[in-house]
Amino acid sequence: MLVAIVAGLALTVLWLGTRAAVTASTSPVGPDRSGLPWVTVQDGDTLWEIAVAVGEDENPAELIRQIKNINGLSDSLIRPGTKLYLPSGHAG
Repeated sequence: MLVAIVAGLALTVLWLGTRAAVTASTSPVGPDRSGLPWVTVQDGDTLWEIAVAVGEDENPAELIRQIKNINGLSDSLIRPGTKLYLPSGHAG
């Protein structure tokens, strides 16, 4: 009986630990985004297309890096309907 209680307690602590890690990893990351321009991702949009559209003569790769940093993106996967913040000075 005591073994079952200890095992149940250990599983509960493990489950709570994984929930805390998931919550921490999905929290907004990066600088304050208030006042930054933004775009809403449309079906079929890519970061490259967005960077070219708002970056005028800028290097799209550098602008993508900035967009990913501002939005806390670890990769280039974006989903339709997502509000994507842009670096200051780039109209959405």
